[in-house]
Amino acid sequence: MSETHATETLRRTPLYDTHVRHGARMVPFAGWEMPVQYRSAVEEHHVTRNAAGLFDVSHMGEVFFEGPAALESLQRLTTNDLRQCADGQAQYNCMLRPGGGMVDDIVVYRFHAEKFLVCVNAGNRDKDVAWMLAEGTRPGCTVTDRGDDFAQLAVQGPKATALLQTITATDLSTIKTYWFATGAVAGIEAIIARTGYTGEDGFELFVAPDKAAALWDALIEAGNPFGLEPAGLGARDSLRLESCYRLYGNDMDENTTPLEAGLAWIVKLDKGDFIGRDALVAQKAAGLPQRIAGFKLVEKGIARHDYPVLHEGQKVGRVTSGTLTPTVKESVGMAYLPPALCKEGTAIQVEVRGKPVAAVVAKTPFYKRPA
Repeated sequence: MSETHATETLRRTPLYDTHVRHGARMVPFAGWEMPVQYRSAVEEHHVTRNAAGLFDVSHMGEVFFEGPAALESLQRLTTNDLRQCADGQAQYNCMLRPGGGMVDDIVVYRFHAEKFLVCVNAGNRDKDVAWMLAEGTRPGCTVTDRGDDFAQLAVQGPKATALLQTITATDLSTIKTYWFATGAVAGIEAIIARTGYTGEDGFELFVAPDKAAALWDALIEAGNPFGLEPAGLGARDSLRLESCYRLYGNDMDENTTPLEAGLAWIVKLDKGDFIGRDALVAQKAAGLPQRIAGFKLVEKGIARHDYPVLHEGQKVGRVTSGTLTPTVKESVGMAYLPPALCKEGTAIQVEVRGKPVAAVVAKTPFYKRPA
């Protein structure tokens, strides 16, 4: 397949022309043509940590569950307990296959007991929708793929709230972390959610696709005094890795359970039956075969996805994510290891380009924003 033809098969967000105008370098990602960086991924990382970064996350999918059986349907599909989620609150969650493997990790936005918005990963949208329609559709619940009805922009960083407040009448101080509201931003109707994937405070804005470019420009203009700059996938990845946020397809997939992925906190085994529950109960009773753990290299090198992890000369796991992080300024990563080796301080090695490099199991997250 030629490069030209390959590019033609990629989807584009409503902000594609805007990215090109801002000088972004566009790359294929999860079936989309997305900006990986504008000036420099490292600079965009620092801008987000110290001021504010503006991200296009319109490639993510949106699925609505509506009707009197919406809550019941989602309770069966997900591991977390949506009965504990109040109206106007968002909840991190996941869906499993019957064997316990993860279909996807998701964020569920509860409008009320009969209306939920489920945000899914871009590369999983078709798979997720098929799974939801097959397992979630029941009398009293309508499942609708509305991914083409929304664009998503994320404003992330310590100055995100202050700059966003200058172009919305919605009192952002009343929206707590992982809560949301509806309101106008720069005169554009939006779902204003205090969620994100960078480890910083900030908001994700859901708007109509034909309003996305106007909102982007308004945010750039309003953000100029605050130091806001556009940021791409490169910065988004290093920001989330410093905060140890999992990336589906790297740090977890249908061959890993949420217990192995360190996400037991979103698994509520006592909430009642849900798809995959029996498998998780059995795995918990038998003991986990592997667990995800953070590590730092203590010799020069950069760990990359799928690099082997060694202990006493034997391969014991694999790197899921790794990089030289701009804020922490250390070469860090995550890997699946036997539980006995997951104790902080355990000496391991990462095989970097065929050469064993000394590393140590480290405390996570590597970065936590100041209180």
